Amino acid sequence: MNVVLDASMALAWIFERTSPQERLLADRLLEPSRAWQFQVPPLWHLEVANGLLVGLRRALLLEAQAVNFLHHLYCLPITTDRTEPGLQGRQAFMRGQAIGLTAYDACYLDLALRQGAALATFERQLAQAARQAGVQLVE
Repeated sequence: MNVVLDASMALAWIFERTSPQERLLADRLLEPSRAWQFQVPPLWHLEVANGLLVGLRRALLLEAQAVNFLHHLYCLPITTDRTEPGLQGRQAFMRGQAIGLTAYDACYLDLALRQGAALATFERQLAQAARQAGVQLVE
């Protein structure tokens, strides 16, 4: 199944979520039997890196854990969207303006819509906008 993976979901694989249901959902996305094909916008890589840096600075993990996490993360079937960056920016701006999302969240929603993919996110506002746009959520 094609899934647009947002940074909140990927970071749940290293930073434990407080909700048991969210922990189970994040773990389910790592099950090899599901044959997930993850798609991400280019900004995802920076969001994940920034989340790890924040975790290091807050002493939530060690550098070795972050490096190990990145190694395993990039072994997953993750494809980065190659749409021209200027077009991505314009689409994110227009979608974000139209439905009240940040440009970052609008970028994930736009990718899911263009690819006909489900969306995996813990961002409530993004999930609500995805539902309204007819995008399937991984739940």
